[in-house]
Amino acid sequence: MKKSHKFQILDGTMLKIIAMISMVFDHVGDLFFPEATWMRIIGRLAMPIFSFCVAEGYHYTRDKNKYLRRLSVFALISEVPFDLAFSGKVGTEHQNIMLTFFIAVLALMIYDAITGGAGPFANMKKTLRTVLGTVAVLLMSILALILKADYTVFAVLGVFIFHVLRNRPYPIPQAGGVAFLAATRTVGIYAYTGLSLIPLLLYNGKKGKGLKWLFYLFYPGHLLLIFIIKLIVRK
Repeated sequence: MKKSHKFQILDGTMLKIIAMISMVFDHVGDLFFPEATWMRIIGRLAMPIFSFCVAEGYHYTRDKNKYLRRLSVFALISEVPFDLAFSGKVGTEHQNIMLTFFIAVLALMIYDAITGGAGPFANMKKTLRTVLGTVAVLLMSILALILKADYTVFAVLGVFIFHVLRNRPYPIPQAGGVAFLAATRTVGIYAYTGLSLIPLLLYNGKKGKGLKWLFYLFYPGHLLLIFIIKLIVRK
């Protein structure tokens, strides 16, 4: 994506910070102030923005295998804090969003390998490779559903849509991904998912500087802090 409008002032780092703030509002509202609907509404920005950033991160990374491994490590690190924050015990009823994004990136790698004609797909027609690649992504999204990963098929397909639309003219990439997520998440507070389009339209296509590990550390860290606060409040 190339910068084409002066009002596109947010880079990738800024988007992630907005998404993190939104996520905190969502989690705090959900766990401590369930009557504060406005906090959950603010929280609707997080998942679409993070899905967009994962697709962008996949594009920018110089080592996709390393990117995938990093997501897998933090999916494991985040699981215990995630379980403790939301259920107070470690279990397999619901897995964290890092696992979902791991599956999403793996799906993109498989899709690109198939559509790019890797190995046994080299002599296939482009249309058939595209169909097979898309089927592979759908199967990976079902895997997210089976594993009960956070946001399941919605996040996996959201990342995929942001990825395949990435080189389309502005604002198709942002609008396409958000439109899918908004159309499939229309119940209750999820109807506000479309608000995430506002910051995404302000994205200037630049990676941003620094804070590479911020989200990776922030995600399990803020969940652990929420769990500790819950213990203190209950005393």
